[in-house]
Amino acid sequence: MAHPLVRLADGTVVQVGPLTGTQVWTIPGRSHRPLPVQVSDAVAVAPEDHGRLCAFCQDRYLETTPEKARLVRRGEEVLVSERRSAQRLFDDVADVRRFANLFEIVPASSWRTNHGFVASADVAAWARDYLADPIGRDHVLSLAHARESAGGVLAPAARDEVALVQVTEDFMSGSHDVVVARRHLREDAVTTADLASAGTLTPTEHADLIDFTVEALRDVYARQPAARYVSVFQNWLRAAGATFDHLHKQLVGIDAYGPQTQREIAMLRQDPHLYSRAVIDLARGEQLVVAANDGAVAVAGVGHRHPSIEIYSTAPVQLPWEHDAGQRRAVSDLLHAVHAATGAQVATNEEWHHRPPDVVEPMPWRIVLKWRLQVPAGFEGGTKIYINTIDPWALRQRVVDELLALRERGAIAPVRIGAECSREDSRLRYADA
Repeated sequence: MAHPLVRLADGTVVQVGPLTGTQVWTIPGRSHRPLPVQVSDAVAVAPEDHGRLCAFCQDRYLETTPEKARLVRRGEEVLVSERRSAQRLFDDVADVRRFANLFEIVPASSWRTNHGFVASADVAAWARDYLADPIGRDHVLSLAHARESAGGVLAPAARDEVALVQVTEDFMSGSHDVVVARRHLREDAVTTADLASAGTLTPTEHADLIDFTVEALRDVYARQPAARYVSVFQNWLRAAGATFDHLHKQLVGIDAYGPQTQREIAMLRQDPHLYSRAVIDLARGEQLVVAANDGAVAVAGVGHRHPSIEIYSTAPVQLPWEHDAGQRRAVSDLLHAVHAATGAQVATNEEWHHRPPDVVEPMPWRIVLKWRLQVPAGFEGGTKIYINTIDPWALRQRVVDELLALRERGAIAPVRIGAECSREDSRLRYADA
């Protein structure tokens, strides 16, 4: 097999994704261009308007579906509550919230039709209680109307009690959830361009977001037995597919693994240490290790359509919810640092990868952060050769330089950066057992 990362005589870098087989070229002279940033129609914003800029903001809780859970941090104390009534939505301000996506990728009706899914007794009771409250009833009716008006295929809930109950249960038991951070803008924002991205959070705030998402992931699997995989991702800014410029993650249950996971499972049957040998050994050999701490390592990815940093858990456990608090925090801190180094004005996709629970082959928990700097066009579509404007070495150097500056300012949790990382820092333990 040809080496997955080669620099040709003219300087062109040819990459082949070790896990995907995707072929990527980087043309000389393009790697050091300034990063494109979102062009926004920024306007001045008063502090009292920070909480009502979009439907995910704290003054507009009734514009999202019934709340499944929220996290409120008070100093060192973390309070998690579930299934708030509509009457109590504004009792406090959530640091993180979870609710169903109003426009699901895989709707609850699909699970019902294709797999015979029925909401659990506790969800049915929650739906009855929610509808018994006039505020809750109006809340569900307004959401049903909004979805119908947007071209959905709901029954006329306002005129049919059975349909209204079904709609409410679907909101509460669906398998496409949104996990939303509190702030739309930074605390010191003076215009609508001063967005609160993952990198502008404190390490503790980011850890709360990660922990809450991991628990949501475990819960979706537990409540939807037909889900063979739950995709977790974050689209940041419109260029990366976000509807709102408000920090949020999404979880989508699907009844298949997907082609890429199937490909990796087949490769793992031949080599359980696939990720160590194909990804980490390559990163070490090519000096692409970006940073590490005592539970995770970040490397510049090879063979991605967009410049990508890959964060691997080095823990001996595999599923995200099997990680203890320290192991999750290690992943969170390193991911937060890479987000901070990327910057709030760069459109990104954050993709989580984990072993499907019913798969026996070992897989590490890893998160890939992709910089959406270009849009694939006709050349890529016709040839399946993708043009990535930043090669892995240049990407690694950009991020290392930013991390050093962030660490100097005390803006990120302690990490070892670049040449400070040892071989032991990048040893994956997911397949040790």
